[in-house]
Amino acid sequence: MLDQGAPPHNGGPAAPQAPGPGARLMRRKPVERLVAEGGQGEGGSLRRSLGLWQLTMISIGATLGTGIFVVLGEAVPKAGPAVTLSFVIAGLTALFSALSYAELAGTIPVSGSSYSYAYATMGELIAWVCGWCLMLEYGVSVAAVAVGWGEYLNELLDGTIGVTIPAALSAPPGDGGVFNLPALVVVLLAMAFLMGGARESARANTVMVVVKIGALVLFCAIGVQGFRSGNYENFMPLGMAGVSAAGATLFFSYIGFDAASTAGEEAKNAQRDLPRAILLSLAIITALYVLVAAVAVGARPWRQFTDSEAALAQIMSDVTGQTFWGTLLAFCAVIAIASVVLTVLYGQTRILFAMSRDGLVPKVFGRVSPKTGTPRANTLIVSLFCGVLAAAVPLGRLADATSIGTLFAFALVNVAVVVLRRSRPDMPRTFRVPLSPLLPAVGFAFCLWMMGSLSAVTWAVFGVWMAVGLVFYFLYGYRRSRLAAAPAPSEAK
Repeated sequence: MLDQGAPPHNGGPAAPQAPGPGARLMRRKPVERLVAEGGQGEGGSLRRSLGLWQLTMISIGATLGTGIFVVLGEAVPKAGPAVTLSFVIAGLTALFSALSYAELAGTIPVSGSSYSYAYATMGELIAWVCGWCLMLEYGVSVAAVAVGWGEYLNELLDGTIGVTIPAALSAPPGDGGVFNLPALVVVLLAMAFLMGGARESARANTVMVVVKIGALVLFCAIGVQGFRSGNYENFMPLGMAGVSAAGATLFFSYIGFDAASTAGEEAKNAQRDLPRAILLSLAIITALYVLVAAVAVGARPWRQFTDSEAALAQIMSDVTGQTFWGTLLAFCAVIAIASVVLTVLYGQTRILFAMSRDGLVPKVFGRVSPKTGTPRANTLIVSLFCGVLAAAVPLGRLADATSIGTLFAFALVNVAVVVLRRSRPDMPRTFRVPLSPLLPAVGFAFCLWMMGSLSAVTWAVFGVWMAVGLVFYFLYGYRRSRLAAAPAPSEAK
């Protein structure tokens, strides 16, 4: 019996059906389209001006300093002298994911980082989840690092002119203050650099990276003079659980090694240089972290560590008996942490740029200034948000929340590299993860293990964050997605 509401059938092919909601959520954006759209924004294009050196400095600038200058004082009480092992574990977790990042960055050289990789391999909904996690990784970590900057600024002011910023204006609520003014100031300074252009920002970052590497080498040279082997007698006093917990906290110090991947549309030779920059920066960072942590614990008994963000400056002052060296290190730390804020803020703006181009966030984030070749409105909005967040939220909560978002995004990257290998095996790749899919699977497992080491409160915050993100996606991004609304004919695969 013929359905009275059905259209008459004339024997020809059935009319194409609109994709259902489920298919729309899983729709993938082809790699070719991602690359073809690279650099294009509302009103202008990003400029390709960065080489291997600048890309490596971006990743080092985004990473080096956060764990050593800021979070070390929180991690040592959790693991004792075995904090050096915690750094190694965190570094291995980052390494497995870095291999996956290197392959995908060379294959899909665009600004969206793991958001774009997920879009090409696992579909729009997963890409949105990954992008939302990246906002936690980049945007919130800017605020977290900016909080620590105020601690070292006070150390510097105290050692030079004998005054400090009052606690009410140098700490957020919950940490004994009312408003963290230095944290807001450093974010606004970074914003001013980014407004000038990618090349100019990269030059300033390179100078700051050289300063902070020099500061850490100086710390090791002086700190080793106070080294006491007895500080290592009870190497793992809190067991492997303590090492794991400290490793999860210290993973915050590796956040940013993937920052070079957000510069895919501003790199001169992205396919060649991005994989090299990611792996080279991670090797340099891990070596410095382990060396500095080993010297720090050797120079001060682990029970004497507090959660002070200025732990290294205090150690130098104790070892030498002079405040000069601690003041000098505080000066270098002020420069170093400013570099982290600059480069991580850069990464956040480029990820939002890519998401805006896809229609998943408002168009304002994709507008490019023809004069500077930068997304200026995007930079202004993100900077103000991060600055206010830094001024109002305590560091510890921010660091753990950032770690869980980053680990989740890294886990997805390890999945994405395997999916792309299977779906597009013949695609040209300038770097390949060795022993795939084994190493990506190990990287995925490491990420899940370290996520499990974080506190229930952190998981609760993460759950709320993800719920808010999904609500935003279904109310805004799902309806405005450019790929779902008007796909190209060649993309119906």
